[in-house]
Amino acid sequence: MVLGLRQFTQRTGNGAGEPILDVNNGEELMRVQPSVSIALANRSLESTGTLYITSKQVVWLSDVDRAKGYAVDFLSLSLHAVSRDPEAYHSPCIYTQIEVEDGDNDESEGSDSESDGVLDLSKVTEMRLIPSDSSQLDTLFEIFCECAELNPEPIEEEEEGHNWIFSADQIENEATVGADSGWHFFQEPPNSIGHSNGDHDLANSVLQLQINDQRFEDAEEMERDNDSSQH
Repeated sequence: MVLGLRQFTQRTGNGAGEPILDVNNGEELMRVQPSVSIALANRSLESTGTLYITSKQVVWLSDVDRAKGYAVDFLSLSLHAVSRDPEAYHSPCIYTQIEVEDGDNDESEGSDSESDGVLDLSKVTEMRLIPSDSSQLDTLFEIFCECAELNPEPIEEEEEGHNWIFSADQIENEATVGADSGWHFFQEPPNSIGHSNGDHDLANSVLQLQINDQRFEDAEEMERDNDSSQH
């Protein structure tokens, strides 16, 4: 997917036409709003056009210039809101912020977004949609929200690294490979303290160790011998 705003000229039909949708990938038309002006970045309003909101993108097509149109995927829209504050903008509108390719952020208001008066769409981070009928703003906003939910942010898979969790089969296979494989496994010794062995609990394991450990018997014999030599 290409981030950011892009030119859109794929129309079908007579007159101003309408956008060609990617129906093979499930794209559906959600809303058609006529008489909508558009303002990109800090530029003035462009000629009136028609707004098409699909399940995947927002498309604006000029009514007077069939070669002029813009589109942005919902995955590239980081924010959309209804703006009615005349201090923020002179007309009520749908205000959107657009994600652009890395390194191009915050360029829309600067000179780098234009070259010889030609707007570089790849650096536009703001777009305003101004319907002639401002009472439609709330409806348009709700449709924007609905379509945004249909296009959640993709979950990036974590880079594959060492897998420190091994199944019993993997451990068994590793044992047959030998030491040259580069993997070393630590296996708990059988009947270790703190591990249950069948019906034995920790206390029984410790008790059994004390009974069987010959070091305790050797210590008792040495103590008796020392007592005998002192008398």
